[in-house]
Amino acid sequence: MIAEGCYPYVVGGVSSWIHSIIKSFPQVEFVVLAIVSKRSQSGKFAYELPNNLTEVYEAYLEDLDWGHKRKSGKRTQLNKEEYRALRSILLDENVDWDTIFTMFQKKRFSVDDLLMGADFLNIVKECYQRRYPLIVFSDFLWTMRSIYMPLFLILQTPLPRADIYHCVATGYAGVLGSMAKHFYRSGLLVSEHGIYTREREEELLKASWVEGIYKNVWIDQFRKMSRLAYERADKVTSLYEHARQLQLGLGCAEEKTRVTPNGIDMKRFSDIPGRQPEDEGYINVGAVLRVAPIKDVKTMIRAFAFAKEQNPALKLWIMGPVDEEKEYAEECFQLVEAMHVKDVIFTGRINVADYLGRMDFTILTSVSEGQPLTILEGYAAKKPVIATDVGNCRGLIYGEGDDLGPAGILTHIMNVEEIAAAIRELAQSSRLRKTMGECGYARLKKRYQLDQMIETYKDLYISIGWEYGKLWPDEAEDEYGGTGMERSEADDYDIENPEAADFDLDD
Repeated sequence: MIAEGCYPYVVGGVSSWIHSIIKSFPQVEFVVLAIVSKRSQSGKFAYELPNNLTEVYEAYLEDLDWGHKRKSGKRTQLNKEEYRALRSILLDENVDWDTIFTMFQKKRFSVDDLLMGADFLNIVKECYQRRYPLIVFSDFLWTMRSIYMPLFLILQTPLPRADIYHCVATGYAGVLGSMAKHFYRSGLLVSEHGIYTREREEELLKASWVEGIYKNVWIDQFRKMSRLAYERADKVTSLYEHARQLQLGLGCAEEKTRVTPNGIDMKRFSDIPGRQPEDEGYINVGAVLRVAPIKDVKTMIRAFAFAKEQNPALKLWIMGPVDEEKEYAEECFQLVEAMHVKDVIFTGRINVADYLGRMDFTILTSVSEGQPLTILEGYAAKKPVIATDVGNCRGLIYGEGDDLGPAGILTHIMNVEEIAAAIRELAQSSRLRKTMGECGYARLKKRYQLDQMIETYKDLYISIGWEYGKLWPDEAEDEYGGTGMERSEADDYDIENPEAADFDLDD
């Protein structure tokens, strides 16, 4: 599993999904290659690792330069093939990724020296003159260095060997998966919970640290990396049909794509605690989330405050970690105090099954989502939801190809008045809450169960494995008397073991 910025360091929907996948295949050995920003995050896991997760490797987007120091004042110099490959990636013209992969894995050199050297400078000059001649060159040069520093560091990451590489995004994870496939001739599966390129575009368009044409330069870089993952992947999954259409629009071949909805274990919520004596007289609104800007908790608080003015019985439970975006969480605490809002509870990390039965309905006011597990968990407890129209929230609430009816209320993002009205509407009608909750439960049972999701991924793992001569454990045991995936002799080399590799690699 190759994941960026999530498992096992951060609690959230994608992390929970990875954890669930690993636990659901106990007969398979998993290794995680986790992309994090800095070494200071190393080993700070938020999850208890399953027994079949045997190792966690780390790759860093910001790191010390561990390359060889230059000798006699000479900077890193590229041969003609390497220069052409580097030029192809900066100009995005028939990118020679294979040469790039070999250069960064086979040669030992300083990334800093490369970025400060004549070869990189000359290629940046050509790119500038052809495409951006009206902006300040020095600004453009430093922007290009800041764009390529994390990519080049990632490309130097030692790659653990696997029979199948499963990237839980495109981007940097997709680059590592594509490079691993190139060296080990293994299968590559890419699963997108949100469309990586679109999410980075949204972030950059809102960002204050980058302005003007430089937003486009950064966006082009993320598109380039995602295109590589789509090209090299054997299969590319998405959570819902609209996301699949976005993948096609970004260049993914249609025959590679497959919609694989999320699934949860309904049994986990079959016998959960209900309302407690202290809940008497309250209408509990539950928000299961990380307190982070992407969840737009501030809009939720404001909308709740306005709704509570008309219905004092309302109580808001914000259930999830408050320590991952501490500055934003503090701003949320201050907002509650400044607005003098009563009955807003920040629980911190909790077991959602201990609280969900006490809720009357759930709420999610995110500005970006994929297919939120928190909505499905609410449905398992027969709780309707108020959610913003992002990701697949519309499909979860209104259904995709079923006639079960609405399981909640959909609103526009950051629309305080509309969200407050939805809170008031559900709060005033227990009959409406019951009807919508039953609808959500039926929709979950029909399409979004964990067993259904696991069967889908088992089919993907088996089909990709067969393509590369790798057998699923049950099949390997039947055919070979073994217990693990069998490797073909042609694949039996390791780029971390120079003596066994088919090229030289200084260690």
